[in-house]
Amino acid sequence: MPRQPSSSDFQPHLRLSIVPPPAGQSPINVLILLHGLGDTKEPFTKLAKQLTLPETVCISLQAPSPLPFDLGGFHWGDDITFKQSAGTMDYDTGFEKSSRMIKEDIIDKVLLEKCGYKPRNILLFGFGQGGMAAIAVALAFSTEPGGIVSIGGPLPSNSRGIGDNRPKNQTPLLVLGGSSQSLVTQLALTDLKKAFQVVEYVKWPRPGDSMPRNREEMLPIMKFFARRLQSRSGVPEGSIEVG
Repeated sequence: MPRQPSSSDFQPHLRLSIVPPPAGQSPINVLILLHGLGDTKEPFTKLAKQLTLPETVCISLQAPSPLPFDLGGFHWGDDITFKQSAGTMDYDTGFEKSSRMIKEDIIDKVLLEKCGYKPRNILLFGFGQGGMAAIAVALAFSTEPGGIVSIGGPLPSNSRGIGDNRPKNQTPLLVLGGSSQSLVTQLALTDLKKAFQVVEYVKWPRPGDSMPRNREEMLPIMKFFARRLQSRSGVPEGSIEVG
């Protein structure tokens, strides 16, 4: 039986929050939450508490690199570049450093080796650039994790064509995005389906790739968790509410 990780299990440079399962439950699953570009771990720590997933410990992880120019917040990319035409930061700047940190320092050294979890019982949830980092982590596994949820996070550009050289990754993937002004385009979905065997796509009837705004938008995510998390209790009826 795996044990719940504690802060002392992790290296001091890692910034994370650990949210235990509901009282009296022993965690047999782990959900790793990865925030979006320019954010911190705090909003996803709050989300983890709202989810109240049965027999699941949640780890809200902060990206390793601060944004420049005292902008506040952190990012998952290997670099920071700006799109001159739009005056915005580029989401897709490589994920080698962050995916290696998550895979080796969080999953391999702590969750697998110290705490006794199996890859099948580890899921990742990411928003925007955090979703791209989660996808990069899944592609780094030799044994696939339990599942990936990516909101507005497509396949990183340096992973395109990966399905041409090796079998498709078997990790179940749920991707969500807006009906317009979304990074999850048809081309992005095509790239994901070349790399992953199982890709489920939910298109919200609104523009943009923001976090779920209501129960209806959150429902596909909770259904995915219900299918992929191993639990004798099931997903509590009231746990779909967010915000």
